[in-house]
Amino acid sequence: MKWEVVLRLILAMFIGGIIGFEREKSNRPAGFRTHTLVCVGSALVFLTSEFVFEAYHELVNMDPARLPAQVVSGIGFLGAGTIIHYGSNVKGLTSAATLWVVACIGLAIGAGFYWGALAATIIVYITLILL
Repeated sequence: MKWEVVLRLILAMFIGGIIGFEREKSNRPAGFRTHTLVCVGSALVFLTSEFVFEAYHELVNMDPARLPAQVVSGIGFLGAGTIIHYGSNVKGLTSAATLWVVACIGLAIGAGFYWGALAATIIVYITLILL
């Protein structure tokens, strides 16, 4: 189990970095490091939630999705910081969206839902490059 935790965090770093690299290359407000850190942090939150649930589920009734749910709502504040208004123009919405989806991908990796995380990464990358 200990090595799987490390594997999940490294995978989150790699996958978050893929999307972040595209943003960095496009010279967007949130780039490689930001996306990488958000993805790793989200994975760690889910892993922590699993750890706490396993350690205490016999003592208290708890929901292992409580911590990950806070990531989904809380990441909006970071995304909002990437949105810039220039008069009637708005910049940074795609960066905000990629931060949110990278957080969700990190949660999926933290949960061990590798195929879902990989499929989402491919879809996001194709969306950013081709659409």
